[in-house]
Amino acid sequence: MTAVNDTLLNALEHCDMLEIDGLHAFDFSLDEDDNLHIECMDGRALKRWEFSMAQIKAATFDPDLKSWIITGDSGEHRLVPMEAFGGQDDEDETNEDA
Repeated sequence: MTAVNDTLLNALEHCDMLEIDGLHAFDFSLDEDDNLHIECMDGRALKRWEFSMAQIKAATFDPDLKSWIITGDSGEHRLVPMEAFGGQDDEDETNEDA
């Protein structure tokens, strides 16, 4: 989850997954100018958002909801940067008891 003292840009650079307005977006990126591009599916509809560096810098953190509020061309949105985790199988792939 995002720490209060982070900037949104820093949180975006270190997250694996992003929630925007309650939708999980696995496809998001920062371009060479650090503009944020987000795509996700809402049912059968593809949704896209773009935010400029100025909009990212102007975003504010809401400590009660632990999310960032960013205002783009399409209005106000709530972002939740998240880190993904995965399980690793450290056991040897061969089962010696078989």
